[in-house]
Amino acid sequence: MADHPQASPSLDLEHFLPYRLSVLSNRVSGAIARVYSERFGLGVTEWRVMAVLGRYPDLSAGEVAQRTAMDKVAVSRAVAGLVEAGRVERETHGDDRRRSVLRLTAEGRAIHDAVAPLALAFERRLLDGMTADEREVLFRLLDRLDELELQAEADLAGG
Repeated sequence: MADHPQASPSLDLEHFLPYRLSVLSNRVSGAIARVYSERFGLGVTEWRVMAVLGRYPDLSAGEVAQRTAMDKVAVSRAVAGLVEAGRVERETHGDDRRRSVLRLTAEGRAIHDAVAPLALAFERRLLDGMTADEREVLFRLLDRLDELELQAEADLAGG
């Protein structure tokens, strides 16, 4: 009897959650990014860094990467560009010279304050097609998926 290689399992992308979430995230982010890219020359990563620092000032680049689940190299590159453009400032944290924290400059704050309402308006437009109950279920399910992903990630790391 001849050896036949095992057929690899079919990956039905249309029903594969990571793929669907990634595609949807890319489409939603890309739609709003066109607005702030044209007006302010910001990419998605730069805006995410600015959005996080607008809400949580005085984070390190590593903490920004953690909060956004973005690659540390991409965050570092975005931070460097934002610092060079005068939109973010970096300073050493107190007595610990090894740790630097980031915050928006006045120019960065002005851009943040101009982009945030555009992002919120886009979100409202997107969610207007859902009932209040559907929105509540969506966010409850997203919270639950977040919990389950953290558990699955811990399980993978442990075994």
